[in-house]
Amino acid sequence: MCLAVPGKVLSLEQRDGTLMSVVDFGGVHKDVCLEYIPDAEIGDYVVVHVGFAIQRLDEESARRTLAEFEHLGVLKEEFGDGFALAAEQSGLPDPTATRAADSDDDPEVRS
Repeated sequence: MCLAVPGKVLSLEQRDGTLMSVVDFGGVHKDVCLEYIPDAEIGDYVVVHVGFAIQRLDEESARRTLAEFEHLGVLKEEFGDGFALAAEQSGLPDPTATRAADSDDDPEVRS
């Protein structure tokens, strides 16, 4: 699933001629392109879709939406560990946890 998620602009910087920001999505921080909202300021709330801020949002609406997404598990789905989430949903063991445990038990490299 790919959602537009509200977040708070924490920083602004130019990277290779592109306006970028670190945005806080309820505790998860991600790099976001602000080119569609070039007058965004630190502290603004923006709606982000696939890494691009696409509109501004008032703080109350942003917080309400983030709380609802958290309640529904959407933030975990969007920002969590994809392998762990897929394993949990399928009832199977997390393949990344198995590999990590295997490599801890035996330092020998396997091919």
